[in-house]
Amino acid sequence: MTSAEQDEAMNLEESLGAETLMRAGQNRNLDTILRIPVVVQVVLGAAVMPVSNLLKLGRGAVIPLDHRVGEPVDVVVDGRVIARGEIVVVEDDNSRFGVSLTEIVGPSGSVA
Repeated sequence: MTSAEQDEAMNLEESLGAETLMRAGQNRNLDTILRIPVVVQVVLGAAVMPVSNLLKLGRGAVIPLDHRVGEPVDVVVDGRVIARGEIVVVEDDNSRFGVSLTEIVGPSGSVA
């Protein structure tokens, strides 16, 4: 191997080493990002009422929501709707509810 070929091989090894280090750094950054907790909310519906009616509420009061039974619920992360789904009973524990995603909302609000 000539001197020029050896230099070229060393440069290639160095660049590959740097690339490997960059990937490792990116993976660490990605791992850090993937561990960030976010609050996921499932919005069953909403209601608008004056404060006077709110003050009259007591135990057992029913607040009618704007969604009907069977309509999809919104899944919200950081104030943005990211998906829609249906309410389901969790199989392991009949006292808990979950949401089965039926559609994913794209970045512009379109369904993906």
